[in-house]
Amino acid sequence: MDLAFSSATDLATMIAERKISAVEALDAHLAQIDRHNEAVNAVVILDREGARGGAEKADAALARGDTPGPLHGVPFTLKDAHETAGMKTTVGFPPFANYVPQSDSPVVARLKAAGAVLVGKTNVAAMLGDWQSDNPLFGRTSNPWDLSRTAGGSSGGAAAAVATGMTPFEVGTDMQDSIRLPAAFCGVYGLKPTEHRISLAGAFPDPGGAPRSVRLMSCVGPLARNPEDLALIYRIIAGPDGTDTDLAPVPIDPTSKLQLNSLRIAFASTFPGFPIAAEISAAVERLAAGLASAGASIGEARLPKLDLHDDLAEGGRLIGMMLEAAQPEQPEQPTPVSRWFAALARRDRSILAWERFFETCDALLCPVAMTTAFAHCKPGTTLKVNGKDESYWMLPAYGAVFNYSGHPAVAIPCGQDSNGVPVGLQLVGRHWSEARLLGIAAAIAPLAGGFRRPPGY
Repeated sequence: MDLAFSSATDLATMIAERKISAVEALDAHLAQIDRHNEAVNAVVILDREGARGGAEKADAALARGDTPGPLHGVPFTLKDAHETAGMKTTVGFPPFANYVPQSDSPVVARLKAAGAVLVGKTNVAAMLGDWQSDNPLFGRTSNPWDLSRTAGGSSGGAAAAVATGMTPFEVGTDMQDSIRLPAAFCGVYGLKPTEHRISLAGAFPDPGGAPRSVRLMSCVGPLARNPEDLALIYRIIAGPDGTDTDLAPVPIDPTSKLQLNSLRIAFASTFPGFPIAAEISAAVERLAAGLASAGASIGEARLPKLDLHDDLAEGGRLIGMMLEAAQPEQPEQPTPVSRWFAALARRDRSILAWERFFETCDALLCPVAMTTAFAHCKPGTTLKVNGKDESYWMLPAYGAVFNYSGHPAVAIPCGQDSNGVPVGLQLVGRHWSEARLLGIAAAIAPLAGGFRRPPGY
């Protein structure tokens, strides 16, 4: 039995049934970290002693006959963005190098309450501000499929840790494709939920108690090696928490087992004017053809009549306005409040256009990013796509469209390209449809290929 690559669901069941101990599960993952982390640099903060104490307490609780939680004794790591009591939260930013929060974020508290045992933190882009995970404190994370390439960002350490068996699941953050892009680059699954579905409180270090700067477009969501684990973690961390007042009290539906012949899937191998690697667009079309052969209702998407380039630019402007509003000192010429409301009104039009689109299908199948994992480079470096120079800043465009609109999306692995690195696609659905999207991802997994262990791990 390979515990390091067992699912969170299976680990929880085996621990609860006392087929293995929580200490054994922890030791298997620590061994994987010891064996592979030096090369990959995914786990950057490690609490062996605390994790062992937590695993021993979990085993003692079962010995007493206590009722286990849904993650009882399951080890896990967290993106180095979530506030964790007694453990550093740095976001790879030197001024936060020694910041140790006094309390857990609501998401962390829910995972611990479910019985999970925190082992450490994973690497990020500095201040979560890039699509490569590299920072002055911990250096860069490499892709386990090819160490010369990036694992993506800003949740790159999270995706690499899941892919290499260092952790059964992770929880990342996603403001511009930051869960889905690294999940695609490393060949794992990642869920960006509907905006305001999972608490953002404590999802970024807040040592001074300053106003929360990010209230739109950013989401917290899980990464795992199968859709079932995504669903398990999602159900635990989703929903109002008494802290983040933006959260909507929308029921968390159970994930149903779906049959392919019951699904209506639209597909788009590219978006108008967006660059895309030929092997990714071919993967979209190949999977769409396979779904059609399996009985699903498949059609080429008639995308909303939106200027998606302008949507991306507007999303960037909204982010800039949020960050400006949270600064302790305002600029000499602050953005007028009227511009903020005009930006929200424009965004509403895009949201509604996508909602109308999803009245005609259960999900949209499309790319996650314009290319697969590329060689480590300086941010902003021109990237080659189909032999042509393309802007680095268009890298996450396919994902960022749905941060702007707030729609849920699941990154799914879909084989490898000719360079031997993973191809990832995404399934996007209407607002609040996470449960159905996860059911669709599970139904599609056998055709898409699912998670594959990187060579050598």
